[in-house]
Order: sequence, then structure tokens, then C-alpha cells
Amino acid sequence: MTQQPPSPPVYDKRATRRVVIASSIGTVIEWYDFALYGAASALVFGPLFFPDQSTVAGTLASFAIFAVAFFVRPLGGLLAAHIGDRVGRKPVLIFTISLMGAATVAVGLLPTYETIGVWAPILLALTRMLQGLGAGAEFAGAVTAVSEYTPAHRRGFYTSFSQASVGLAFVLSTGFFAVLGAVPRDILLGWAWRVPFLASFVIFGVALFIRRRIEETPEFLAAKKTAGRGDAAAPRKIPLIQALRESPRQLVIGLLCGSGLNVAGYLVNTFSLSYIKNTLDMSATVATVGVIAATGTSIFTVPLFGLLSDRIGRMPVLAGGAVFTALYIPPFFLLLDTRQPVLVVLAMAVAYGVGQSAMLGSQSAFLAELFETRYRFTAIAASRELNVMVLGGTTPFIATALVAVSGGPWLVVGFVVLCQLLTIFAVLYARHIARGSGARRDGATDPSTPAASLRG
Repeated sequence: MTQQPPSPPVYDKRATRRVVIASSIGTVIEWYDFALYGAASALVFGPLFFPDQSTVAGTLASFAIFAVAFFVRPLGGLLAAHIGDRVGRKPVLIFTISLMGAATVAVGLLPTYETIGVWAPILLALTRMLQGLGAGAEFAGAVTAVSEYTPAHRRGFYTSFSQASVGLAFVLSTGFFAVLGAVPRDILLGWAWRVPFLASFVIFGVALFIRRRIEETPEFLAAKKTAGRGDAAAPRKIPLIQALRESPRQLVIGLLCGSGLNVAGYLVNTFSLSYIKNTLDMSATVATVGVIAATGTSIFTVPLFGLLSDRIGRMPVLAGGAVFTALYIPPFFLLLDTRQPVLVVLAMAVAYGVGQSAMLGSQSAFLAELFETRYRFTAIAASRELNVMVLGGTTPFIATALVAVSGGPWLVVGFVVLCQLLTIFAVLYARHIARGSGARRDGATDPSTPAASLRG
């Protein structure tokens, strides 16, 4: 007897809004933590946890621990995503927000080097590892949940809110340090630096409350019913193996497509703080205001680019953002090197508000539409977090080292341009596969077969 295909999922607008809000707040707490640590690494963690080092060495040591969380993100992402693809999206979203919230508050309670010596940076590294384990599944979970609550023609817009929330997180965290910049240095290093970390408890509590109220996604429930009938489309015991077997090229595309945005993002919102303060010898306030302007702009521009990706396709918007960034990075550093506060802030706002926002606004839907429901969570976590591990967390360290070696920013420019080319290559490869399969050339796909456009 021929089995009937599963009924298409029914999308409820109220439930969609609820899951968008829940996912966005979770993204805020994830990136509030990472942005907070990035700002603290550039501004205060050196003297607090590495007081015996020079300014450059202390900053490098802080950025090295900053990168630690990124090396454990893939592990946390894969473990949590495995559960998310087998059991459900909701339990994982609740667990990850709890782990990240607790770890962020713990940073604010840590003793410094002056109190316990070498154990201080060790404990700092351990809290970063816990944050990384939780954050590794946060983005993939949020994108998966939102994409499975929305029809294809609105997916770019709705999934972009999680990415726009990254900007809000940076505004909150960097804003804290902008205010603390007016605090006397001895008070800042004494206790004031702890306040932003401890304040995350409020965001964490709100996010946990909202996430407990969301329901499982319609597409996952439809796939679960299919599994109950024993169909070939049922979820497997090891989703990662299924993704590797069925979608190896999509995994390569997903891995490479984030190169440009990860490097450009951490260059602007983390490395530039150190570059402006230590290399250009400008006020830390200028640096923090620049990050606030840059990420604050993205709160509005990311959803606009997500909406644009619904109109013209994910691929043109994603590749366009990478092309803009590659062309803009040389004048970006030229503007920074003028040491004019207005031009510095403007340079950062344009970098993040245009090139970075275009990539952020389109990437979520692009990734979600690469993979089937039964292993989507795992595949997004694997492809994205491996790239973040290699290029995201290491960018501030690499850029700082390149400036120290060359005495200027031009090796950094080459590094950034190379990574934009990786994103452009990923999009071109995706388009090539899509043409070979006869799929739509704009990168949009049918919601019932999200991997169809790239399957050859």
C-alpha cells in the first residue's frame, strides 16, 4: 500500500511571534556574554588576570582565553543538536540558555590574579568553556526553531531577528563599558567591571521564562509523525552521519559561507576596541561608542536585509555583503587611522551596518534551507560552529598579532579580504549546485524540501 506524504506543517502567526521573541532574547544573552568578554578583554582583563604582562602581551592573553570558548563551541553544538534532532528543539533551547546565563554570572564572581594568583586565569578559562558549550547550540537552535515556524517566503525576515539581536547584545554590553569608562580606574578594576556580568541575570531570567512557554516546532512534529510510520524520511539515530552521507556538499557550503561575516564581525566589534585604544592611542570611549554605533545600526539594517533576501534570494544578499566588506576594509582602516573620533565611529557603523548586516540578514535562512528537518539542527551547528571556532574566536588574536608584526593594519586587510572570498566561493558553489539540480536560481527553496535547491 502506498503511503501518503505527510501533511504540510501549519504555521500559526501568534506562535511564530512567540518563538521569534524567545529565540531573539536567547541570542541576546549569548552574544551579550561574548561581547561583554570581548570588551573586557580589550579594556580590563589584562591588568586583572595577567598583571605581569605588557599591554600587548596581556591583551593577547585575554584574547587567547576569548578564543577558548570558540574551540569548545562545536562540541557543545553537536551534543545539544543531536538531542535537538532526536528529542526536540525546545528542551535544548531551555538547557543552553540556562548554561550560558549561569556561566556569565559566574564570570562576575571570579577572584582576580591579585587574590588567588594563577588560578584566576584558569577559572576564567573554565567559565569561558562553559559559555562556549552553551553558545555552541544557541544559534543553530534559534535558527532551526524560527525557520521551522515560518513559511519560506517570510523566512529570511523572521530568522534575521536572531541575528539583529546580536547587535542589541553588543549595544548593551559595550554600553555598560562605555558608562564604566567614566568611572575612576581604581574603582573600575576594583569592582565596577563585575556589574555588567552580574546584570546578565535579569536577561537570563526573562529569556528562560519565555522559552519555557514556547511549543515544539510544526516541522519537527510533522517529521516525528513521519518517523512513527517508519518512513524513509524519519530521523536517524545519529543525525550527523545522515548529514555527512546525504548532504556533504551542503555542509561544505555551510562551513565556508560564514567565513566573511565571522572575521569581519569580530574585527569590528572586538579587535577594533584594542586597535583604537592601544595602537592608535585614542580614548577607550571612542572605541566603545564606535561599537555601539556599529552594532546599534545593525539592529535595524539586519531585518531589512533579511526582508530583501525574501524578495531576491539568499545568495545575492549574502555574496553582496561579502563583496562590499572586501572593498570597504582598506578605507575602513584609513578612516580609523585619521584618529578623528567622528570618522572612526562612522567607519565602524558603515562596516557593520552594511556589509556585515547583509551577511547576517541572509545567512540564517540560507543555512536553514540547506538541510532537511531530520538533521537540520545538527548540520547547522556543525557547519557554523566549526567556522566560528577556526575564524571567529581567533580573529582578534590573529589581527592583534598581525599588527604587532607589521606595525600597521595592512596584513589584517589581506586576511579579511581572503575570508570574504571564501564566503563568495561558498555562494558560487551553492549556485552551481542549484543550477545543476534545476532548482530556483535565487537561492529560495520550497519549505517542504529545504535541501532540494542544492541537491545534485
